[in-house]
Amino acid sequence: MPFDVEIRAHSDSDKAREALAGKLSFGEKFADLMFIARHSQERGWHDAEITNYGPISLLPGSKALHYGQEIFEGMKAYRWADGRVALFRPDSNCERMNRSARRLCMAEIPVEFQMQALDLLTDMLREWVPSLPGSSLYIRPTLIGTDPSLGVAPSRTHLYFIICSPVGPYFPRGFEPISVFVEENRVRAVRGGIGEAKTGGNYAAGLLAQEQSIAAGYDQVLWLDGIEHRYLEELNAMNVFVVEENALITPPLEGTILPGVTRQSILELASEEGLFPVERPISIDQLISGIESGYVTEFLAAGTAAVVTPIASVGYKGRRYPVGHGAVGPVAKRLYDAITGIQYGKREDTRGWVRVVEPAHGRESAR
Repeated sequence: MPFDVEIRAHSDSDKAREALAGKLSFGEKFADLMFIARHSQERGWHDAEITNYGPISLLPGSKALHYGQEIFEGMKAYRWADGRVALFRPDSNCERMNRSARRLCMAEIPVEFQMQALDLLTDMLREWVPSLPGSSLYIRPTLIGTDPSLGVAPSRTHLYFIICSPVGPYFPRGFEPISVFVEENRVRAVRGGIGEAKTGGNYAAGLLAQEQSIAAGYDQVLWLDGIEHRYLEELNAMNVFVVEENALITPPLEGTILPGVTRQSILELASEEGLFPVERPISIDQLISGIESGYVTEFLAAGTAAVVTPIASVGYKGRRYPVGHGAVGPVAKRLYDAITGIQYGKREDTRGWVRVVEPAHGRESAR
């Protein structure tokens, strides 16, 4: 059953044109509308609205500010050559949002409500969806606990909002190889923790290592498992894949790694690209010896923001190990082309992953 959404504002096309006329970095410009809804135990989800992008009212005692009851998602809207706008696997993001909510004892949001909000907001912001190659409208749904209480307990009230940002490539160099530095001492997540939930605390835990990696001349930090400091896990915001001949290997999901939508898409597409997908533990020693022997031909990172990113070198124990020839490898290129081809409507979508956003705005209320 559709939910009532009040339309309190409309997008300014002049602002959209001005924003898209300049350089698009990642996440620094924001579209002029946002979606907001509220939740309480007594009323459920209520007061849904499209309003102007701007500050939100939050009491200083809110649970989100003191106990980290905050989760979010990340997805994109893509401009096709024929002008249509499409989302990529938004249902998977909605389902993951609810898994994160369950883990952090927060209110779940009906998937059909999330989808309705995404369709409506994206439709009303379609002029903010850029058309330059590699660009898109990044969409950030967020859920926070709003109870103004300092007792350590789950929030009974919540605020759900969606903001959008027209973006270019995640990495300034675009689809070019990056370097990663292996974190040997610090821990991002352990089994039984919240590593598999998309919550801000997981990203905050990686900021110091990220800054130190950049200071050492690398682009990203590569995390190892939190017990033995031996097995590959993920980058701060991307899953990883190792290529050995025609095998495409990625660490298994065991509660410490975010189950990426791009990761899952690559696993499902791999066989079509002549690859054999494998989910198994990969030790850092196996990776380094494979790189040195040439048995590991490519090392990749994957996520919504950058899609597929080749890794050109790995820093470990004071040495930098070049992967392959340090250039974009054939597997990275095939996977990148396959995923982006579907996202931008250039390749047939045989799995029903794409959701075209149909024009239907201009109403004072939506159902």
